[in-house]
Amino acid sequence: MMNPIFLCHGGPSIVIEDNEYIDFLKEYARKNKPNAIIIFTAHWENEITAISSIDGEYKLIYDFYGFPEELYRMKYPAKGSKEIASRIKEQFAKASIPCKLDEERGLDHGAWDILYLMYPNADIPVVQVSVNPFLDKEEQINIGKALQDFPKEDILIIGSGSTVHNLSTVDWNATKPKEWAVQFDDWLIEKVLDNDVDALKNYQKFAPNAKHAIPREEHIVPLFIALGSGNKERPRLMHRSYVYGTLSYIGFEF
Repeated sequence: MMNPIFLCHGGPSIVIEDNEYIDFLKEYARKNKPNAIIIFTAHWENEITAISSIDGEYKLIYDFYGFPEELYRMKYPAKGSKEIASRIKEQFAKASIPCKLDEERGLDHGAWDILYLMYPNADIPVVQVSVNPFLDKEEQINIGKALQDFPKEDILIIGSGSTVHNLSTVDWNATKPKEWAVQFDDWLIEKVLDNDVDALKNYQKFAPNAKHAIPREEHIVPLFIALGSGNKERPRLMHRSYVYGTLSYIGFEF
């Protein structure tokens, strides 16, 4: 049984950095090697849920600007799985969730940067799935619920996004997290660990500094999907740390 997880993927430069979050990712992967990975990434938005469906090697999408040149030369030769993609589509169809297969999409940095750190050998089939930040939270949770059987086959579901995601507030010289970001994450973590789904669905109304922390919802959506796909009665906080003042690195297990 591979319990679904939510991970903050950070900036693309995470793959060449050295911090405690990277240590956590590597340690998690050392203890947990799935048969396949289904990853919902904040960097693939689609009105209709799209599922990558390839058997060959993914091309990498370098969907970022102004970073060190070595990042644009990064390679991660992960392969897809048409079989698993088709099964995901079938489960969505049973749950009346509109979806489609995509045979061309590459692997964006919301997926490949954390997978590069966790499973550098790229020897695990990966299926990437899009998000739609304009669906309501119940629909996001139901997308996850449709896939609840996959973890029983040791297929790891990852929601890849961020909790605090306001790039205009990043302070490259900060040595400690900003209080407003900590306050938002404190609230979020409490509600996740209490499995208070009603509060989470209304985080914009109740969480402190919510609009400042999440000016746009594409990066928080994968958390709701991972939550919905989970089978644990009580979620678990696996990791929490910060870089650059407001960039939170949080990992939940559902």
